Amino acid sequence: MTRWRLWVPLLLFAGFVGLAGYMLTKPKDEFVESRMVGKELPYFALRPATQDRPGVASADFRSGKPRLLNIFASWCLPCIAEARQLEALAKAGAEIDGIAIRDRPEDVAAFLRRHGNPYRRIGADDLSEVQLAIGSSGVPETFVIDGRGRIAYQHIGDIRAEHVPMLLEKLAEAGS
Repeated sequence: MTRWRLWVPLLLFAGFVGLAGYMLTKPKDEFVESRMVGKELPYFALRPATQDRPGVASADFRSGKPRLLNIFASWCLPCIAEARQLEALAKAGAEIDGIAIRDRPEDVAAFLRRHGNPYRRIGADDLSEVQLAIGSSGVPETFVIDGRGRIAYQHIGDIRAEHVPMLLEKLAEAGS
């Protein structure tokens, strides 16, 4: 009976090591997909993030035309990387609205001067309330919103050149 008690801690430790080893071999999923895809945007009305663009509200997305909603921040390095692609999307006819997360107006303005401004409207989400309400887990993220204000697609992470045609296709699909 005493011998068995000596083996219990060793068996528990071996089980723990085995479980930890198994978990380390599974690929890490870094992305959290929104549960809001397919649902209507929640109500929001954000003040302007800069002086030269109006703020953004959920009602702006019920115009009948699909649009992109880009979640970004001036302090976000991947947001800098995707700036050229946002410009390319805007030149291709995509209407893009932005939400600046936990940012100061002067920092947003400097970011846009430095990296371009493809946005029609930019709202300031100082507490990330809208970001969380639409199911965004980080920056940058871009949502395709159909003309009725429903989230049709979520692009997690920075937009790269190879993503531009796909996002234009998603916009076209959301418009039909």
